[in-house]
Amino acid sequence: MKNNIPDKSLSLLNKKKSIKQFLSKDKPNVSRVLRYLKYENRLKELQEELIKLQKWVAKNDEKIVIIFEGRDAAGKGGAIRRATEHLNPREFKVVALPKPTDVEQSQWYFQRYINLLPMKGTMVFYDRSWYNRAIVEPVNGFCTTEEYNIFMNQVNDFERMIVESGVRLIKFYFSISKGEQERRFKEIIASPIKKWKFSAVDEKAIALWDDYTYYKKEMFKKTNTKLAPWKVIRANKKTKARIETIENILKIIPYDDKDLEVIKPVIIEE
Repeated sequence: MKNNIPDKSLSLLNKKKSIKQFLSKDKPNVSRVLRYLKYENRLKELQEELIKLQKWVAKNDEKIVIIFEGRDAAGKGGAIRRATEHLNPREFKVVALPKPTDVEQSQWYFQRYINLLPMKGTMVFYDRSWYNRAIVEPVNGFCTTEEYNIFMNQVNDFERMIVESGVRLIKFYFSISKGEQERRFKEIIASPIKKWKFSAVDEKAIALWDDYTYYKKEMFKKTNTKLAPWKVIRANKKTKARIETIENILKIIPYDDKDLEVIKPVIIEE
């Protein structure tokens, strides 16, 4: 121990990334920089395992679908970016669909999602998915009660069909508190490079918090099946949520040469 800092931590502080972290902050904090560096090291370990997983997917003609759902500003996009940043871009895609066109609105609801399901040897990450109709659409009046009920009656059968057709389906729900969502919205609005993310739907999200909660509970009640269960990620801490998400992906998918020591959950101090 030196200056109450373990030798292992001192070696982290001697790296270029630690210097950049100190220089980027108005009031540098050793504990905060150490936490960030431990997070970066842990992330790198897991990303190396993700590369092994992707090679296994390609070699064995596997088809992987990973759904990211949750309230606005819950950190879904950031988790997807960390999970995919070192993967071969030719063998995965991220789907974040805009508002449906008039033609798409006239089709069976699941049709535009079916068209984007993975080919053999590839992975698809849905930044919001068909579950828009379970929560966002009914809360904001974007679908009728009948359309909502039809969706809820069909979604489990739809997922059963794609799973039975060889798709490995993982469903994540990112859960944040009301206070944390409000704090993140304020941060987004204040940022010149992030404020484009703040939509009309986001603007109403705090006022509609209880409505979102009601439909979220209904979704879990009806769609948390043995075949396609939900995994809830506590996402108030973004770095913790990203690590936990990747750990779960690596745990669930049975790829070759899995390093069980690496994928074992590690607690990073907050």
